[in-house]
Amino acid sequence: MTDLATIETYGVLTEPATLTIQRLLPGPIERVWAYLTDGNLRRKWLAAGDMELKVGAPFEFVWRNGELNDEPTERPPGFSEEHRMKSRITEVDPPRKLSFTWQGSGDVTFELAPAGKRVLLTVIHRRLPDRSMLLKVAAGWHMHLDVLVARAEDKRPAPFWEGWKRLHAEYDQRIPAKG
Repeated sequence: MTDLATIETYGVLTEPATLTIQRLLPGPIERVWAYLTDGNLRRKWLAAGDMELKVGAPFEFVWRNGELNDEPTERPPGFSEEHRMKSRITEVDPPRKLSFTWQGSGDVTFELAPAGKRVLLTVIHRRLPDRSMLLKVAAGWHMHLDVLVARAEDKRPAPFWEGWKRLHAEYDQRIPAKG
């Protein structure tokens, strides 16, 4: 059981190729579930895309990270204005668990658990192929979840790419390179 007083802001490696990151969000759990599964809500913090909540159902994520806040920032080299990724649902247990493939870099699970009037969201990203992808994904999840918390608390999110660049450098220091 996670001690809610000691939730780490940063993602941690729970296995060599598995990143786990948590956030506390205002409840109820159904509200947070909607932020994960409703494409119109999800696009405000992660990526757009309709999703049929059925095991085996394909869907597509559409990222437009520059639109996640009102303050446009310069994208890092190698990132386009829009990114699309085909995925497939592998597990669904409303409103507690959603798992899906993450094209080219493993699979992702969202787990929700009540925590008083709040909801504990745990994101587990498994089978990350290499350190370069791990650093990008860690900075990405961290920043996307910060945007989600801001949206769920009716606050203005920080500029996405500015935060991503800072977090990428921080994760580079926090996650050791294999010796």
